[in-house]
Amino acid sequence: MTIARPLRPRGVRPWLAVPLLAVLLAGCGIRSTQVPTDFGPAPSLVPCALSGPDISTQSSRGVPVQVFLLCSAQLVTVDRSVRIPDGTAEAARRVLVAQGLLDELAETPSATERQGGYTTNVRGGMTVSGPSDKDPEDTLRLSTPPENLTSAALAQIICTFSDSAAARDDGSVILGGPAPSPLRSYECTPEVRSAPATKSPPSTSVDGS
Repeated sequence: MTIARPLRPRGVRPWLAVPLLAVLLAGCGIRSTQVPTDFGPAPSLVPCALSGPDISTQSSRGVPVQVFLLCSAQLVTVDRSVRIPDGTAEAARRVLVAQGLLDELAETPSATERQGGYTTNVRGGMTVSGPSDKDPEDTLRLSTPPENLTSAALAQIICTFSDSAAARDDGSVILGGPAPSPLRSYECTPEVRSAPATKSPPSTSVDGS
């Protein structure tokens, strides 16, 4: 009569170690690197990051300027240009620059800019003029009263003007609606640039207007 011997546990054979390790790694959330993974092409455009146009080319079309557009709920500068006739007097130049900037703000962003998330709240058809009789000499008057603009649109205009020849020497902007409406001196601050829809440009009243 043959007596069956008890089965002895055997060690894991070496050739089983590799697939067993792969299973354990998969269970731990670690992917095997033996098979290359294709995640697709990298994004072609980073939001709010555009390559600026060639300044020399832009200068041939006019004076290089920058305007503030909306992107990711913030104000971000983009390059533009405005045409100013040679020999224009300083007072007239301020108004021409302001009108050119206003027109650029009202333009629909380019296809590349739209893909990058750029928009504008400034509507077309708005005009700007210089001071009336009793206004300070560096006054700008809009055809639409500033208080009728959205917070974002006003922020775009003030921050764009304050960074240009349309501003006063200290960077502030004296702005008002059609005469004889009151004037206010506006400033573009970091808080306005970071949240234009909720932070209106700070302003103070201007005497004598």
